[in-house]
Amino acid sequence: MMNITEHMHSLGRNARAASRAMARADGATRNRALLLIADAIERDADLLRAANGLDMEAARAGGLEPALLDRLALSDAAIDTMVAGLRQIVGLPDPVGEITNMKSRPSGIQVGQMRVPLGVIGIIYEARPNVTVDAAGLCIKSGNAAILRGGSEAIHCNRALAKLVSEGLSGAGLPLDAVQVVDTTDRAAVGALITMPQYVDVIVPRGGKGLIARLMDEATVPMIKHLDGICHVYIDGKADIAKALPVAFNAKCHRYGTCNTMETLLVARSVAPTVLPQLAELYKTKEVELRADAEAHAILAGYPWLVHATEQDWSTEYLAPILAIRIVEGLDAAIDHINTWSSKHTEAIITEDYSAALRFLREVDSASVMVNASTRFADGFEYGLGAEIGISNDKLHARGPVGLEGLTSLKYVVFGHGEVRT
Repeated sequence: MMNITEHMHSLGRNARAASRAMARADGATRNRALLLIADAIERDADLLRAANGLDMEAARAGGLEPALLDRLALSDAAIDTMVAGLRQIVGLPDPVGEITNMKSRPSGIQVGQMRVPLGVIGIIYEARPNVTVDAAGLCIKSGNAAILRGGSEAIHCNRALAKLVSEGLSGAGLPLDAVQVVDTTDRAAVGALITMPQYVDVIVPRGGKGLIARLMDEATVPMIKHLDGICHVYIDGKADIAKALPVAFNAKCHRYGTCNTMETLLVARSVAPTVLPQLAELYKTKEVELRADAEAHAILAGYPWLVHATEQDWSTEYLAPILAIRIVEGLDAAIDHINTWSSKHTEAIITEDYSAALRFLREVDSASVMVNASTRFADGFEYGLGAEIGISNDKLHARGPVGLEGLTSLKYVVFGHGEVRT
């Protein structure tokens, strides 16, 4: 039997050695690896779909919940997005080695900051086989090594993707250990990975609250994380209803199982009688259950899937066709509700009032704050990061979608001419 601890320590040692080679590699070499991986994914798309089919079949037989099935599915569009994401990453500026903020000091020295890789990054994720490619691509571009531990439900697809990533690394002359996919479904591998600070510099978890809670309790390696995505859309009293309707519908119904999906809709009292019945007609087409406060419940009377909201609904991430609705007096009450109940992920305001929009942007304490746009845009690909390794609603070290800069750090560099301190 495999000794999980010894196996994970072996992966860690290999990753640490590979991280030094990755930090030395030039940007052109790292980009070549990404292009080779993208080409391989396009070439072997049928094999990836077949591997994903095995995972989906096993997941359905095992009773995996719909939200996770949705994340597990590897559609043609998802494959295209993986390929496009890799090529978009290639086109991004290389952050490694960039020197900024150079200043001359009275002593004669020049002081600046250089952007450098973090080193070894461990990524732990459930379902979503696309994370294997997103994480590998961002780590390669940013000069890091990665240890990827996907969920057991995606093991066939992750193994297939790991071979294509290795092919790209080999073709570019980079060490194969720069991206290692943990080839065991034993949960003990997670426990080992998050307690190897001698090999791993940061952990990025992407999964449900149970996974994150476990890691928060057990990890001795620093983490970039978010616990859940309780996202809000606030329709202001000065909203353009023609904008509000499609945004509020898309934010909830585009996909249910994602962390940037709206879970609570706030509506200004002055426009609630106008906007809520129209929104209800849209939500009815998707059979969305509406959990409404007393005032909204009265306006929506007759809606077939209408229930009374409880206080627990304001702090619930449904990941399902369920939406909490609350009527508020105005902007102050909306901001207060969001800052009280939000998970600090993503919030949006729909308004034509410039001053209200600026107040919302300044005062809402979340990683992404939007004006007149769906919360579903809170995504590394949509933000032009090429992809994301995760989303952080922490404030240190990265916040929001974590792309290349979030996978690097700054160190001070000093240029002198023989100066000594007196």
